[in-house]
Amino acid sequence: MTTPPPTPVESKRVLAGLMGILFGGLGIHRFVLGDSTGGLIRIAITVVTCGFGGFIGLVEGIIYITKTDADFIQIYQVGKKGWF
Repeated sequence: MTTPPPTPVESKRVLAGLMGILFGGLGIHRFVLGDSTGGLIRIAITVVTCGFGGFIGLVEGIIYITKTDADFIQIYQVGKKGWF
């Protein structure tokens, strides 16, 4: 009995990167990656810091865009890395 090959995972790198750059303070990029807890934490940080916490999302978005699809999938979609 052989196991079927793994289903290829579609990269969400560009979508998550753009959402991080444009709407980083709202945590939308984390929701795109399926991390609702991380998204809620980004929203809380933005509220507590009066908007300055949105800088975290901007940085994450830039990091996402600069990764290759293979690296992004391995680190953020499969590995579920939460911060940077």
